[in-house]
Amino acid sequence: MEPVIQVENLVKQYAVRGFVGSADALTAVDSVSFSILRGMTLALVGESGSGKSSVALCVACVERATSGQIWFEGQDAAALGERELRVLRPRVQLVFQDPANSLNPRWTVREIVAEPISVRMRIPRSEREALAARVLERVGLAAEYLGRKPGDLSGGQRQRVAIARALILEPKVLILDEVLSALDCSTQAQIANLLAELQRECGLAYLFITHDLRMAAHLADEIAVMSGGKIVEQGVPDDILRGARQPETLSLLVASGVKRTPTDAVLRR
Repeated sequence: MEPVIQVENLVKQYAVRGFVGSADALTAVDSVSFSILRGMTLALVGESGSGKSSVALCVACVERATSGQIWFEGQDAAALGERELRVLRPRVQLVFQDPANSLNPRWTVREIVAEPISVRMRIPRSEREALAARVLERVGLAAEYLGRKPGDLSGGQRQRVAIARALILEPKVLILDEVLSALDCSTQAQIANLLAELQRECGLAYLFITHDLRMAAHLADEIAVMSGGKIVEQGVPDDILRGARQPETLSLLVASGVKRTPTDAVLRR
């Protein structure tokens, strides 16, 4: 199978001002490469500042890569102009950590979910609203929620609305940036199950950004651990959990509460 998305030697640098006014380059992402197949999930795991969210923004075409390639259906998104990117962006959608900050508090759920097609397609209002109702039902919210505003919803319900808004354009890739970290354990499980169900139904490819190795191992087919802008360890979940060798990975295992037995390879070193 051809990857849905393939990232090759991605570099992202930001200009920062020095003490004397000189411009320096901060490298947030340094030669990162990975690929994701249809219906599969890659978890990009790392501490805050490791570069994982910068990768997400570049892959979503929200920010320009400094160098490298981001291949999607035969096109290098990193080399496209703004007009071509407007065509590509609907197929790669980003869902953020805190929907309370990404959803317009003055809009109804109906307006929030329908906004992407309102911007990109000239279709009658009645059709937009019917489509919004259908996609909202797919994420487990009844039509009665269409008239509510984000402030009337729980955290889990707001995250479902954010996922519905991303799905309405029928993307092929969802970038999930810490979408579970602001939720309680019970709601985390519900949203995780929803994401797994949507992936089975739609064949979606997921780039799952998280600092939680335990959740990454639960959801992902492959895990890539980032530190200092680089991928320092990568493999299937069982290999990462039981055979991790890099100190960054070991630190994440401890922080995620993953217990390791004395027979694990790394503890025999």
